[in-house]
Amino acid sequence: MEWNLIFFFNSVLLGVGLAMDAFSVSLANGLGKPDMKRGRMCSIAGVFASFQALMPMIGWICVHTIVEYFKSFESWIPWIALALLGFIGGKMLLEGLRPSDGEEEKTEVGLTALLVQGVATSIDALSVGFTIAEYGLLMALVCALIIAAVTFAICMGGLAIGKQAGTKLSGKAAVLGGIILIVIGLEIFITGVF
Repeated sequence: MEWNLIFFFNSVLLGVGLAMDAFSVSLANGLGKPDMKRGRMCSIAGVFASFQALMPMIGWICVHTIVEYFKSFESWIPWIALALLGFIGGKMLLEGLRPSDGEEEKTEVGLTALLVQGVATSIDALSVGFTIAEYGLLMALVCALIIAAVTFAICMGGLAIGKQAGTKLSGKAAVLGGIILIVIGLEIFITGVF
């Protein structure tokens, strides 16, 4: 592969394709915290972007080192994503269905939950390492950085849209966010297994 416009175009398209799960989870996170500050939005989008860049690089390294071991792990990816997103989504759903004590609570995504979301939404990006296997190390790194930049921008959009909708939905936002996460987990599972 050589450095040309097609390389950059393909990298942007990979970023858009990989960022869709992260966009949906960002939307759910925005729904749960309509008064989220810009700094928090940037940190959430940054976590998703980092994982979306890291996973293809791990896949690329696996292709160039231990490809046989990665092949056996690949079949578990949909199961892992379903378990992680199902757990977090179920927790959000239950918190949203619990009766409140009068004062409206906003759901804050903690660091652990955010890291789990980052892994769950980017674990399928490991297989992108196979598609960029013919790239040299520098090209693979540039591709991963483009994917990260695209993911960051898309997640910021998801958070902003979620915040707007969360303000309008009030107490039902956590329920909707939880349902979205569970549906994303099911979608990754169904498309990965069938």
